[in-house]
Amino acid sequence: MSLPDRLAELKRDPALASLARSLAVYYGDAAREAAMDSLYARFVRPGDLAFDIGSHVGDRIGAFRRLGARVVALEPQPLCAHAIRTLYADDTGVSLVESACGPAAGRISLHVNSANPTVTTASRDFVKAADGAGGWEGQVWDREIEVPVTTLDALIAAHGRPAFVKIDVEGFEADVLAGLSEALPALSFEFTTIQRDVAHACLARIAALGDYGFNLALGESQTLDLDHWITADEMRDHIAALPHAANSGDVYAVRRDRLAG
Repeated sequence: MSLPDRLAELKRDPALASLARSLAVYYGDAAREAAMDSLYARFVRPGDLAFDIGSHVGDRIGAFRRLGARVVALEPQPLCAHAIRTLYADDTGVSLVESACGPAAGRISLHVNSANPTVTTASRDFVKAADGAGGWEGQVWDREIEVPVTTLDALIAAHGRPAFVKIDVEGFEADVLAGLSEALPALSFEFTTIQRDVAHACLARIAALGDYGFNLALGESQTLDLDHWITADEMRDHIAALPHAANSGDVYAVRRDRLAG
């Protein structure tokens, strides 16, 4: 079965109605996919290993696979995991781990947004920060589920050292990085303007692991905003100066020895 046929099958499933918007937004836009591939080609080459932490419905898996990388995808939400299994059922280059990622192995509660699963989170602070914030009106985290937690270090031990790690876990990014003890070649983490302190903690953690340069892409632009790579302190100041309406984006970190190459 082709990818479009699998997408159509998922969209017809009434049990996956809450994912319909995500499947429509994140799949089938050729221009968006081309921009995403161009961005990730800076960090991922054929034969590389990439980790997708917080896969949601797996559009980044698709980008990494188009670039020839193997993918370890983490997604703790059962409906999202089902979508990923369906979309990539025959792809031996994709390994799905149905788990959250954090500072230590164990179990954790996910705060589920049933109407908008893309913002389901393991962070109570994220839910509190969104309450009453501009741009987050109408978001409701209406139930909790318990899921397993692994760490980046454990994933590396099990699957190998990735060339790139993408982290998008709705305010839990610093907790994910707390479970990493080595400087990887490149990684990204999502940030929001309602929780700039989380971005600052991520920057501090990455800088403590190694000598990195930083850049960022706002929203889903798939385009780096800065024409050069800056320090962690400079990125902290840059994020602090963003208007609230910027809402979110992804910070990219690359080890400076890789940038020099």
